[in-house]
Amino acid sequence: MHGVWSQYRNLQAMLARHNLRPVFVPAQEETWIHKDGRFMGMAPVGSAIRRSFIPPPLHYLQLFLRGKFLWMLDLRDWASLFNVWSGLIMAVGIDPFAENQPMEGITLGDVTRKWSPALKSFFLGLARNGLSSHPDAVPISGFIAFLRFYTLLRRDAWMFSYLPEDGGTSICEPLADRIHELGGQLRLGSRVKRVAREGESWRVVWETAAGEESARAAEVILATDSNNARKILCASFGKSIDELFFPRALSNAVIRLWFDRKPRAGAEAGIFTGDFTIHNYFWLDRLSNPFRRWARATNGSALEVHVYGPPETLAQPDAVLLAQAIRDVGQAWPELRDHRIGQHLQRNPETHTLPAVGAKEKHLGIETPWKNLYCAGDWVRHPTPAFFLERACLTGIEAANAVLSSHGLQKWALLDYLPPEPFVAWIEKLMRLGRKKRKQQTTAH
Repeated sequence: MHGVWSQYRNLQAMLARHNLRPVFVPAQEETWIHKDGRFMGMAPVGSAIRRSFIPPPLHYLQLFLRGKFLWMLDLRDWASLFNVWSGLIMAVGIDPFAENQPMEGITLGDVTRKWSPALKSFFLGLARNGLSSHPDAVPISGFIAFLRFYTLLRRDAWMFSYLPEDGGTSICEPLADRIHELGGQLRLGSRVKRVAREGESWRVVWETAAGEESARAAEVILATDSNNARKILCASFGKSIDELFFPRALSNAVIRLWFDRKPRAGAEAGIFTGDFTIHNYFWLDRLSNPFRRWARATNGSALEVHVYGPPETLAQPDAVLLAQAIRDVGQAWPELRDHRIGQHLQRNPETHTLPAVGAKEKHLGIETPWKNLYCAGDWVRHPTPAFFLERACLTGIEAANAVLSSHGLQKWALLDYLPPEPFVAWIEKLMRLGRKKRKQQTTAH
């Protein structure tokens, strides 16, 4: 299950430009399910964040007006509110992407160490799909950038929609058909191994079941994930690539469970935190057209849950991971315990980017040190705040624009992202002025 967020402006514009934009399913509510020892609580949180009457960055206070959210907290949470607030305010004053701030040596664990268990779990849960690792292994620059783009600076940034069917049917297959219509080609079962400079051109070498093949191209756009980009460049340019920065890429698992009855009324999606193995959940029979049709015919329900880590959890055998997910679901919805009729586990390879900012001279951008070789992907350095699908789309358009520009052709326009709301923009301005003055004073001394 994929979400398309309100700030994915260039992705949605690209799909609309090619008449490929599906009819999205707007998100209504997300529930936070938290377990700590014998305590387990559930609270609706999504609508409170995006529909808060309090402007950001204070919009999270709307949560404290809901009794179910207050029930999730204990004395430790109230005692640590100042630490949580100071961490959020720090994120207001720093834009890691635009300022190229790697913040090396500082992790999410360092910043949240004094946060209470429940509030720490809540904010990490909001960002879990983007920061799927131990807090001590998550760069703080990635966490700050994630909060800024998805929730901290605008209430409507937390608005999103779901694809009406699976990603292949909704987007990938129509995109492939459009590429063919425009004269392009897709080569399935082929893996690029290396590129080599030949005069003023590049030779691209790829591997198929029949062996190696190659072709020459004046320009090459390396549009792949971080791990494979590193492998291709290492095979092409040797040990010099070791000096470059590539964000980590992580694996994850997707589990689907089918039931012969429906659960009690509640949100269509949400997050698990605390003493659970699973992280996100989605009731497919309320979101995806094929599952809706199946549910109408059978009066059943289907649930998708995601497991983003940590590595030792994902290293467990399929049977163990599946059993833990079934246990977690049974604790959240006990009425479904004896009604499971099917299950499926899918492991995804290490292609999920752990957001981070590298030093400018080491983190590859769209234009690389090699003439007419460009990069695109959600790991590529770029000053815009975008993440994941949107960042991959934006950098892809920018790479295409670089090629168009080299031929004197008109470039595609990019849409700007909505600015921070006025109150948080004022706080951000004050904090940046303060940082600038401190820097000047330090330089003077």
